[in-house]
Amino acid sequence: MIIGGDKKPAIDNIKKNANNGLYNDKVEVADPTLSTEEEHQLIDGYLTHRHKFDYKVKNMLARFSMRALTDYVNFQTKIVPTDAIKELPTGGIITSNHFNPLDNTAIRKLVAKKHKRLFVISQPTNLKMTGKLGFFMNYDDIVPLSKSLHYLGKTFPKLLQEIFDKGDYVLIYPEQEMWFNYRKPRPPMRGAYYYAAKMNVPIISCFIEMKDLEKNDNDQFKKVQYIVHVLDTIYPDPKQNIERNTNWMMQKDYGQKIEAYEKAYGKKLDYKFEPADIAGWLGN
Repeated sequence: MIIGGDKKPAIDNIKKNANNGLYNDKVEVADPTLSTEEEHQLIDGYLTHRHKFDYKVKNMLARFSMRALTDYVNFQTKIVPTDAIKELPTGGIITSNHFNPLDNTAIRKLVAKKHKRLFVISQPTNLKMTGKLGFFMNYDDIVPLSKSLHYLGKTFPKLLQEIFDKGDYVLIYPEQEMWFNYRKPRPPMRGAYYYAAKMNVPIISCFIEMKDLEKNDNDQFKKVQYIVHVLDTIYPDPKQNIERNTNWMMQKDYGQKIEAYEKAYGKKLDYKFEPADIAGWLGN
């Protein structure tokens, strides 16, 4: 599903960033920006509002609507291996490649089979969104990330612990920024693995393959099918400290995603950009 208008400027930025080794930089041209004060206000509003009755009602409505949207977007989505859900541990951090505002629905389809909730870590700028997408960003089990050291060190771990205590899941995108329909796994940032090591929870490693279909989605893209590859779960080593576990889990996860990419697409990973890197791209 294509959200937003012309993707050519974003794809031009993907090409530029990929060829210059800037794998975690923004490519979308219309993303909002926040001052430090605006970010603090949004985060404070989220922390206060999440306990109120009207938030809980809207949260239930958003989750119900998202289940329907997940089924609609993913009616052709496959999960590989088919029995992967049986092997999932209860609770943990799920990592995946990030290429579409709705790619989290593919992971939601996986988690739904476990009858658990999925909380998505998101940039605070998404809390400023309006309309239908803004409603989901504000009420559908979204946990904002902040640059505040106090938030990252104190508040955020408490929010994560609440989720893990209930056996639910957190989706963190180690690639940080969304690159629209970009097929390749990008080098990860360390945040997801630091919190997994610190809180002694597993990394549930996933890679989403995109397969071009015959029908067009619009004049720029063909429709694509998602194939969710559930890779080996990565557990912190109790004999290692947080720093070593963070680095080891990060490299292990990245290596698994590279292997999954190479197996899915039948070629070695190379970051030199080519048009085929963008799933479904018609070049318009």
